[in-house]
Amino acid sequence: MTASAATRILIAEDQALLSGSFRVLVDSEPDLTTVGEASTGAQAVAMARSERPDVVLMDIRMPELDGIEATRRICGSPATAGVRVLILTMFDIDEYVFDGLRAGASGFLLKDTPPADLLTAIRVIAGGDALLAPAVTRRLIAEFCRRPEARPEGRLDGLASAPRGLDGVTDREREVLLLIAGGLSNTEISNRLHLSHGTVKTHVGRLLAKLEARDRAQLVIAAYESGLVRPSSKGR
Repeated sequence: MTASAATRILIAEDQALLSGSFRVLVDSEPDLTTVGEASTGAQAVAMARSERPDVVLMDIRMPELDGIEATRRICGSPATAGVRVLILTMFDIDEYVFDGLRAGASGFLLKDTPPADLLTAIRVIAGGDALLAPAVTRRLIAEFCRRPEARPEGRLDGLASAPRGLDGVTDREREVLLLIAGGLSNTEISNRLHLSHGTVKTHVGRLLAKLEARDRAQLVIAAYESGLVRPSSKGR
């Protein structure tokens, strides 16, 4: 694979040793290549605009401009709207993970993730998917529901009566959105609703378009912000 065809990665990490390690790892793969290293959040934003990478590996705690705000500026700018951000964090209960996903990040990983898993994550993100395992989705939901801006009106185990912000979304699409918010994969949704995998993918694609969401992570947030779902009394 030529360098021009390889997935282009920008590394935003203020610790030189870690940044260098990520670069060596990425450049060891024939289908991946680094396009630069940013040691501050401001540099990450500037380099995202100049280099237009496919994926940014973003540390949360960055000098000058933290990784959350850098992510928000990258994902919120038309000039870098196609750039995807994979947040790297020290702790899976990091309070900033939720804010990062709301800022537009497509997923997050622990910094001590095995190298092979990090490479897989990069490819997943570059391919247009969100990196959210069911357990991660549940933590995202729990964090959202602890926040004052959460506006629950429905239940996780049933459709809300009149959720806000879902104009144009069909009943079937709401069912799919409900299951996405519960952390189910397309295959699991297919089995639950007795639909073909292709039909589920079509519904997910329409939800992404109608709700102007970048990926599944944003769909989870949209489900809660619309009031479609809330945690059940059983603590799901």
